[in-house]
Amino acid sequence: MALYAIGDLHLSYGVKPRGGSGSRPGPTGGIWKNREAVFRQNCLSLLTDDDTLVLAGDISFGKNAEECAPDFAWLACLPGKKILLRGNHDRFWDAKKTPALNAKYGDELFFLQNNFAAYGDWALVGTKGYCFEGPFYLDRRGRLVGWDEEEERRAGELVERELERLGTSFEAAKSAGYRKFILFLHYPPTSLIEKTSGFCKMAEEYGASQVIYAHSHGEHNFHTSIEGMKNGVFYRLVSGDCLRWRPERILE
Repeated sequence: MALYAIGDLHLSYGVKPRGGSGSRPGPTGGIWKNREAVFRQNCLSLLTDDDTLVLAGDISFGKNAEECAPDFAWLACLPGKKILLRGNHDRFWDAKKTPALNAKYGDELFFLQNNFAAYGDWALVGTKGYCFEGPFYLDRRGRLVGWDEEEERRAGELVERELERLGTSFEAAKSAGYRKFILFLHYPPTSLIEKTSGFCKMAEEYGASQVIYAHSHGEHNFHTSIEGMKNGVFYRLVSGDCLRWRPERILE
């Protein structure tokens, strides 16, 4: 039995092609080319039915249940238990829909929001998260010299909402008797201008051993948030292009 994670599949099997281009939404070039086939083959070679795979957001471009259904069916056919986290592109899902989604797909997929998932004696908790993504202002040498403070303020409001949801997830697990936690976010826990955040502090407060996050694409963004061990918590990025579509093992 092992726990794996990856984010940002951006599936769109049920979404009609845009305009007359014949192409579905989402990135297609470079490392993104044929990502579904590469990811599926990696899952078949790595995972067994006893394993668990956390999909850390941006799962589907589908806007509703009908458009998402082919993506969910495709995921359900992969080995192991699948746990889904909300991403910024997951328009089919808001927090109020989580119970209905779990009622509908409970035997195939688990939707992680305002609840927790058990993995042995560990509780897997999580929320979409949020962090300030700019605009940032750079000088001619590429050094950070400022940022849009109004956008930073708006980001702070979204962060507070997500922290409240994350607290609900932690408390549900704690009330069920769990004391060992792994925290999953879609957004990175810190922005380019932060060394810590409310997400980091909550992870430390509840004693989470790891914080797993996605969302950051392209090599220039792979190292813009906290990584490695800090204050007893291990942080790692699992965006699909960073992992080259090979799920990362989180726990044995």
